[in-house]
Amino acid sequence: MTNNYTKKHEYPGLLIVIEGTDGSGKSTQINKLKDWLAVESYGAMVSEWKTSALISGAIDQAKEKNLLNANTFSLLYASDFTDRLEKNIIPALKAGLIVLMDRYTYTAYARDVVRGVKPGWVRNLYNFAPTPDIVFYLDMPVKALMKRIIATTGLDYYESGRDIGLSTDFYKSFKIYQARILEEYSKMAHEFNFITIDGNLTINTIHNQIKERVKELINSGAIK
Repeated sequence: MTNNYTKKHEYPGLLIVIEGTDGSGKSTQINKLKDWLAVESYGAMVSEWKTSALISGAIDQAKEKNLLNANTFSLLYASDFTDRLEKNIIPALKAGLIVLMDRYTYTAYARDVVRGVKPGWVRNLYNFAPTPDIVFYLDMPVKALMKRIIATTGLDYYESGRDIGLSTDFYKSFKIYQARILEEYSKMAHEFNFITIDGNLTINTIHNQIKERVKELINSGAIK
């Protein structure tokens, strides 16, 4: 299946995405990539999921009060993405910067479908989003994710899928929810040409694999 929902951007900059579930190491790799690009004298900016100054606070408040049904959840996150795209991402691409995305629309495609939203509906919701130049997907099994998250931030109510009633047990709910998320990512990997990387590899090994692919992209003349 080909991607019929978005089209390649025509801006002079680059749009680079790192996808994966919480605990997969996305933020670490984004920061290492940004540091390397700075050393190589390339201007780069980072945009993270749910960081719109206009919308993110409303999402947090709704989460605290447990007011998000599946469609509301989807619409609020799409609003956050839209605000960042208009105010930060597109202007940076127009300026010729390399934009590093910590999650992109694929996060919504996975999460929202697992929460019961129809795939076509959520994809149409984001049909204005430009196709990235390259997408890296950090793939990790559920057991490894659980160990990482418990050792760092702890199990989150929403990241454990407790809001959709998968199980009253946090650990069991996390396993079910994350397994379903990983299944959705697996379906998308071929469709959207993800470069899948084993998230169990060392931080530097993953960074080197990402760096080499980005080098190839830059050397191909992708930056206009």
